[in-house]
Amino acid sequence: MIPASHRGWRGARMAARAPVIPFRPRPTKKKLVSDAVLGMILFVFVEIMLFAGFISAFVIIKARAVGSVWPPPNQPRLPFAETAVNTTALIASGIVLLIAHRMFLKGRGLGGGQAELGTGQAGAGSRGGRMPAHGSSGGVLAGFGGLLSRPVGRLLVAATLLGGMFVALQGVEWVALIREGLTITSSTYGALFYTIIGAHAAHAVAAILALAWAAVRLRRGTLTRDALSAVAIFWYFVVLVWPFLYVVVYL
Repeated sequence: MIPASHRGWRGARMAARAPVIPFRPRPTKKKLVSDAVLGMILFVFVEIMLFAGFISAFVIIKARAVGSVWPPPNQPRLPFAETAVNTTALIASGIVLLIAHRMFLKGRGLGGGQAELGTGQAGAGSRGGRMPAHGSSGGVLAGFGGLLSRPVGRLLVAATLLGGMFVALQGVEWVALIREGLTITSSTYGALFYTIIGAHAAHAVAAILALAWAAVRLRRGTLTRDALSAVAIFWYFVVLVWPFLYVVVYL
């Protein structure tokens, strides 16, 4: 019988002769698209299908109108000329946001140039990187002034205000149409109009709130590339779908 001490010595020798296999962690795969951006793209795709259905229904009902007269003779006409001003404001908002978005992704227009960005923590850094934080001791007004002191901040605020202008003018238009007798229950024409344009207005309001949220995050220094990209995709959808609605519904 082999003593326990001898067995322990032999086991230690065998363990010392065993090959050492170095630990190699699995390389992490970089995501081509972040979860936030991918989720927004999928959401926008679903919404495109929704508005495509709205447009198809409107075109079919318009084609089957009695006597091929559309809008119905007893219904007020839509103010397509005034709505062209809304359209201009909305498209301008999309262009302004596009410029701000591109500047932020490149790490430009944040208030202090590349020196302020440090080692890749702002928009031009790693995916999802944050803009450097700034103090908030100056209160709300000082923070808002700090936001406007940055080119990206000014552009983001301008895009938000232009979007708000679009929604406000749409509201004025709706009040005038309701006074003229066009309501959601007055006719199929009114029901289609308020359903389609109302759905777009709801999306516009949600996107404006998202833009305002992004502006607050930018002021606090916590806005990330992925967050701004997701908000921008949502707003681009709202902007780009409107010309189709304008041509189909108003003209």
